[in-house]
Amino acid sequence: MSSLEGIFLIASLAGIVLTILFAIIASISSRRGTMVEKSGSKSAEAAPRSGLSLTAQIFTVLSLVSITLTIVFRAIQTGHGPFSSMYEFAIAFAWGIVIMGVIFEWRYKTAAVKNMGLIVALLLLIFAIVQYSKPEPLVPALQQSALLSVHVASAVVAYGVFTIGFGAAILFLIQNRRNSQWLPDKEVFDIISYRSVVIGFPFLTLTIVLGAIWADIAWGRYWSWDPKETASLVTWLIYAVYMHARLMRGWKGKKTAILLIVGFAAILLTFFGNYIFSGLHAYN
Repeated sequence: MSSLEGIFLIASLAGIVLTILFAIIASISSRRGTMVEKSGSKSAEAAPRSGLSLTAQIFTVLSLVSITLTIVFRAIQTGHGPFSSMYEFAIAFAWGIVIMGVIFEWRYKTAAVKNMGLIVALLLLIFAIVQYSKPEPLVPALQQSALLSVHVASAVVAYGVFTIGFGAAILFLIQNRRNSQWLPDKEVFDIISYRSVVIGFPFLTLTIVLGAIWADIAWGRYWSWDPKETASLVTWLIYAVYMHARLMRGWKGKKTAILLIVGFAAILLTFFGNYIFSGLHAYN
């Protein structure tokens, strides 16, 4: 692993761990503050809570910068985007989650969904470190650099925002059952879940379309029912069902939250599918 690439990858990992740690401490402090306020006492913990939350936000930004620099230094070494190995795409996937988490935190004024996403990003970075592969020349099928870069970028946006939707769905189910005072209302998570699909679904569609174009160039046919292609199609259908159920059937709440959890499971199957099934996407 090149020196700078490795340094920034470890810095990304450390930044996410510290973000999650400070977010947990801030949540505990918030719960204590809520209990004090309910007891009728004046809370003196608002400033410490604010400071902890600000610290978590700073570490989030530092993590995002570090992951970005990791991808940049990898691209400098390889001369192409992060699409030639599972190591590269895992880092890009984590980057997509972090940046979407930052956007949704800013838009909805809650760090809860971002923090749920960061747990997934952390696991992806650990996977990337374990899965590290040295830069190698691209195989012929991967030598459509510009097309593949856009294809992977679309997948990164889709997977990143769907991860935020998955986190919001989990939090919705928690709020639906417990109605915790230190989390936003469950309706907020329902809205975030829906907006994540509104953003992610077109990018997932673009990913499949560009993948088909690339497949025709590389393999001579648009669709081969390769396991990874098939898993992508299944994932697309799940989110299409979500959009249909939401817009045409009026589904909200628990039913749609469960659909998003199933959809995210399909994303993981698509991502790790080449370890389970042999096919044209058999790269490591």
